[in-house]
Amino acid sequence: MAMKMLQAGGMEVLTDGVRRADEDNPEGYFELESTKRLPEAGDLAWLRGARGKAVKVISYLLPYLPEDLDYRVVFMNRNLEEVLASQARMLERRGAPAGATPREMRRQYVDHLVKVRTILSLRSCFTVLEVDYRQAVVEPEGVAQRLRELVGLPLDTERMTRAVNPSLYRNRAEAGDDAVPPDQ
Repeated sequence: MAMKMLQAGGMEVLTDGVRRADEDNPEGYFELESTKRLPEAGDLAWLRGARGKAVKVISYLLPYLPEDLDYRVVFMNRNLEEVLASQARMLERRGAPAGATPREMRRQYVDHLVKVRTILSLRSCFTVLEVDYRQAVVEPEGVAQRLRELVGLPLDTERMTRAVNPSLYRNRAEAGDDAVPPDQ
């Protein structure tokens, strides 16, 4: 959602279209295959050329970003039960095995979030904006303004707000069920 908002606001996004929109993400993934090679620490020329543009880097790959560049990170927080439900439905649709019990998956996600938040807080190359997914759907105007402030560009916040599609907020947890808190 953040990538779509940034693009709608006028920011150039780097995506190669290799991973096409599907039932799980009907408006697309906004991914760039080059990010998947970050752990190899090979050719990073594409990363230097990405300055001033938006690039989706999943949280598992953030630790592999070189420290000699500065990054403005939008860390999208979503209720963990929603994430797990979405993941389970996606795997089921694809006929893929879950690989872990829901309890194990939850523990793995919590451990991962702790690790990533620690890295983001310790490395000076990261400026982080944490965005609550539910808030972005319910109050996109405020999130659009915060995104504009983070990137420091004159983005069109009205268009960013209109880019949010509440009908894609599926696998909702009950109101009041909180996501894993940032410090856990």
